Order: sequence, then structure tokens, then C-alpha cells
Amino acid sequence: MTLRHAHGHAGPSAGAGSPGRGTIVPLRLLLVGYGKMGRLVEELAPSHLCEVTGRIDVGLSDWSAPADVAVDFSTAEALGANFPRYVERRLAVVIGTTGWSALAAELRGEAERAGLGVVAAANFSIGVNLFQMIVAEAARLLQRHDPYGAWIHEAHHAAKRDAPSGTALLLRDVMAEAGYRRPIDISSTRAGAIPGVHTVGFDGPSDTIELTHTARDRRGFAAGALVAARWIHGRRGWFTMRDVLEKGEG
Repeated sequence: MTLRHAHGHAGPSAGAGSPGRGTIVPLRLLLVGYGKMGRLVEELAPSHLCEVTGRIDVGLSDWSAPADVAVDFSTAEALGANFPRYVERRLAVVIGTTGWSALAAELRGEAERAGLGVVAAANFSIGVNLFQMIVAEAARLLQRHDPYGAWIHEAHHAAKRDAPSGTALLLRDVMAEAGYRRPIDISSTRAGAIPGVHTVGFDGPSDTIELTHTARDRRGFAAGALVAARWIHGRRGWFTMRDVLEKGEG
């Protein structure tokens, strides 16, 4: 677990007074995007030894708040404007925003030049990331069997803007990386308050294989983002949630 040790030159965390040398204080978070996910990250932060010291949203733009890591659940458009702020402050960032693949190469280059620590993932749920590994293994096995065609279907709440989801696109990519070269059909549903369902199917002449991950609520996404925030503190480089899970605290 990453903890920030307060020393004489470190700014105090909000409302915490001035801790002495060697005092362990919570990791300071700047929330960028204060919608449902941002508020849930804030709710769960204390249980992960994190403290929200600033919030950025429409009408809230105090970029001067002291912070160790930013957690960005804004929008694809806002991320492009936010990222230079992270570079300027050398502020490590966890990016949970989706739909910004067109900016990925540019932002990654900026991060590398600045020596910035970034964890970017379409989905921070630990279960979803393990699901991706399972799907990759299924794709590796089934790529040898030509009769089996593959498909991905994802369903989310009506307010989700991007379709297909970033997780669905990532599942497609991990299947291709595992050696599955045949077309993969992707479809989407946007309705009601569905937190997130992803199904990967392989259909053959006589049977169908389906793998499904169902999110019951958004708490798993927020908890994973907090795990990533602790992990990226003090690191440099561009990482995914899979790196966080595989490399652990090492």
C-alpha cells in the first residue's frame, strides 16, 4: 500500500493541520470530473487511505489544490484540456475517462517527455481486468478452430455516451493479440440504469460458448481506480490496470 510520508517541505493535506516528520498521512487526490464516478471515488477514498483535497468540474476549477495523484473521470473532450495541467504539475494521473483513443498517442508522448506517471484504463474493475485475461485465453484456444465465429455485446445505462464501450474495444484488442484473426462483431445496448454487462461469444455449427461479466454497481470501478492511484504514486511511465494487478506493489 502506498502511503505518503509528510516531511518539512510537503504541503499539509486539507484540514489535516501540519503533520510532523515521519507522520503517515493519506494520499492526496485531485478529483477531475465530479459526476457519479467522481463522487463514488470520494466516498470510498477514506477506506483506501486516500483523501480528496480538490475537485475539478464545471464551475469548480481550483487547480492549485495540493495533490499527489489526480483521478480523471471527466470526458474525452475535457481530458485533452486537462492533460497539460498534469504535465505542468508533474502530477501522476489515473485516467478512467473513455472515448479518447484518438488522443492516446499524443498524450502518451507528452507523458513520456515529462516523465509522468499514468494509469489509463477503459475499466478499473478488478473483475473486468481478470475477465480480459480469461477472454484472451479463450481466444487463443478458439483461434485454431475456424468454424467458430466471435462476437462481443455490451450493455450500459442510457446516459453512457460512447458506444461501443472502451471495455468492449479492449476485449476485441486482447482477442486479436491472443491470435484470433477472424472478424469480431461488436454490438451495444444503451438502456435504463445498467451498470455494465460484457459478453464475449464464440458460435460454431453445433454450439455456442459465452463468457459474461456483469457489474452489479459502480463501486468496483471506483475501488479499482483508488488501487491504481496508490500504485502509480512515485512511479513514472504509462501503465494499464493489468500492470497494476500483475506487478502489484513491486
